[in-house]
Amino acid sequence: MLFKYCAECGHELEDIKCGDDECKICPSCKRIYGRNPIPVVEVLVVNEFNEILLLKQNYISEDKWTVVSGYMVEGETIEEAVAREVREETGQIVNKCQYVSSYYFEPKQLIMIGFIAYVKKSDFVDSVEVDDLKWYKMDEVDSVIARVNNCSGMHFDKCREYLKSGAKGARLLCAVYVKE
Repeated sequence: MLFKYCAECGHELEDIKCGDDECKICPSCKRIYGRNPIPVVEVLVVNEFNEILLLKQNYISEDKWTVVSGYMVEGETIEEAVAREVREETGQIVNKCQYVSSYYFEPKQLIMIGFIAYVKKSDFVDSVEVDDLKWYKMDEVDSVIARVNNCSGMHFDKCREYLKSGAKGARLLCAVYVKE
């Protein structure tokens, strides 16, 4: 996120070199502003029947489906963000999750932290963020998943590759502890 004025005191920022990085600094309060991407979790949800949960968000696409994603909030771990976003958007409870890959989404300066989340299939909940939810078989996903101006398709491809490989012994599943 690029700032022109200080978020603390409102002064116009000045350019500085901070180590190897180009940054901005407030000449008044000395707060430094780097060019840091915003962390977002990107989650492929899989149930015990090996079905993939996709969601429709019409503000993103009216004809394509996406994986669960959401911004991290202050004070939570990445794994907690995975569990929270899956629960908030779908009602599914994450039993365990596995990091798969990360992606940089330049249009919005986001670092997408990609996970697979394993759930026991349960009823969906209504969410103001989601227009529709649907379970898909693995071979049905390619034709419906968003790939333009979205990381969902890329993340699905990485997760499918990971699942097919059996993770090659890398079965370090993350315990999920959700703050209530």
